[in-house]
Amino acid sequence: MRIGCIQFSPVFGDVDANIAQSLKWIDKTKADLLVLPELCSSGYLFTSQEEVNALAEEIPGGKTTEALAAAAERQGCAIVAGIPERVGDTIYNSAVLITPQGYRATYRKVHLFYEETLWFSPGSGGFAVYDIGTCRVGMMICFDWIFPESMRSLALLGADVVCHPANLVLPYCQDAMITRCLENRVFAVTANRTGSEDRGGKSLSYTGKSQITGYDGSILYRASEEEDAGTVVTIDVLNARDKQLNPYNNIFSDRQPDHYGIITSR
Repeated sequence: MRIGCIQFSPVFGDVDANIAQSLKWIDKTKADLLVLPELCSSGYLFTSQEEVNALAEEIPGGKTTEALAAAAERQGCAIVAGIPERVGDTIYNSAVLITPQGYRATYRKVHLFYEETLWFSPGSGGFAVYDIGTCRVGMMICFDWIFPESMRSLALLGADVVCHPANLVLPYCQDAMITRCLENRVFAVTANRTGSEDRGGKSLSYTGKSQITGYDGSILYRASEEEDAGTVVTIDVLNARDKQLNPYNNIFSDRQPDHYGIITSR
């Protein structure tokens, strides 16, 4: 199957422009599964809860989800994209999974980074995996990468491809995803944004370098730091279902959960 990532610089607060930019890249990047950045509809550097509330959308039914659903149907592809989600009075940093048949699922970011803790509630639904026909998809968002339990949970649930929308400002993730994929033998698509934001006396610069990582830790694609890009690679998902490292070691059956209790007890 063909998996791809889209990297661009969302304009803070201009949802219509960001949707248009997303659709442009979706239409020119032919894939079975495409991943867009975190908060790609809104921008990232909020300065007040009022801004967050104004830019958050219902999922499904919101402007961004509806536009992406139409694109998924038109292109015959599945799409994962980051959107600020409103559920009543609660706001989540979420990722939406859309297939050609329409809205499929939402993941709400569990591990909030930096000032996200001021604006968003942490997701309480945990991690899940969805069979979209061509593969089994899991979702995590940006800072989730730093917690190995995130990707291991998705791998144990049967994910072939981990979709990873991101707005990365730290320089470590792309290299760390090599290990995350190797230790779980899954593919990952880290779709990062580019550019910088200066708002309310604060500034953030984003690292770009969106990356598609192989089940064996190989870098199948890495974008530049600054350029907008949409790229697709072809993979064999069956490689992600073979957890045999060598004739004697299977990375799942060799696990010893009885010795790992401290991980979940603290």
